[in-house]
Amino acid sequence: MQTTLPFRQAFEDYMNEHAFTAAPRELYQPINYIMNLGGKRMRPIMLLMGYSLFKDDFKQALPAAYAVEIFHNFSLVHDDMMDEAPVRRGQPTVHEKWNMSTGILSGDAMLVQAYEYLLELEDKSNLAAIIKTFNRFAIEVCEGQQYDMNFEQRNDVTIEEYLKMIELKTSVLLAGAMKIGALIAKADTQSVKHIYEFGRNVGLAFQIQDDYLDTFGDPAKFGKKVGGDIAQNKKTYLILKALEVANPEQRQQLEDLMNCKPKDEQAKIQTVMQLLENLNIPELTAQKKLAYQKTAYQHLEAIEVENARKQPIRAIAEYLLERDM
Repeated sequence: MQTTLPFRQAFEDYMNEHAFTAAPRELYQPINYIMNLGGKRMRPIMLLMGYSLFKDDFKQALPAAYAVEIFHNFSLVHDDMMDEAPVRRGQPTVHEKWNMSTGILSGDAMLVQAYEYLLELEDKSNLAAIIKTFNRFAIEVCEGQQYDMNFEQRNDVTIEEYLKMIELKTSVLLAGAMKIGALIAKADTQSVKHIYEFGRNVGLAFQIQDDYLDTFGDPAKFGKKVGGDIAQNKKTYLILKALEVANPEQRQQLEDLMNCKPKDEQAKIQTVMQLLENLNIPELTAQKKLAYQKTAYQHLEAIEVENARKQPIRAIAEYLLERDM
């Protein structure tokens, strides 16, 4: 998208200039591999946008943007090992291409390198607050992952618990990245709070939209087979909302379907989708996403800078939340 091009290009240039070339090669090659598998680079871009909301020279924040992207990819390396996932972004995962030991060691090195790049910020007057923010979302991402793993063994997960889990696993990293950008720009305390809440609510809306697309998205646009969450018995917002509003007979049918692994996977997916449609779940999900989106925009509007500075951030939020892929 045009709005992000200057930020993305600056970030990609910085990342390429700071590739990991030290010895031993076996430790750093996997880091370069995962960092160059692609992705939207939304977290570093949002950090740079968080900075540019208040100041123009956003390249001052590039070391922190790189730190956040390194951390994000570190978490993916370890998540893939926990999930025993063979593929990431269409390519073999680090542990698949190398081995588990390499994945652990290279992932650990990535976490250390993330802190090294925070220390590369030229203006270190706000460094303590920046590292405290980084530490907060780093541990919260771990907490979210643990909750997600816990939920796989439970049949009584509530909507509130699920929303807290996706906030920790997905939303706080985006929110924290924007907050770090604002801290580097030395924004006032209230603005820092508002930009964090903006990012947090955008992240929640984004994940709910992702849940919707996994079930009701166009596979040609979404890039993968729809219904994957249903096939894996994942307790997404759609399923939990359906269990909440269903009558006893519908609830029992849905519980039975979401606790089985039939040979005819497609028939299960189609039956669950029909149940969700009968219960008006697509509309209820859209309403929930819109509520978070509205709250996000309210926090953005509360930041006392000229509207022209807010437009790029609002545009990228609209792109993320109105996407069909």
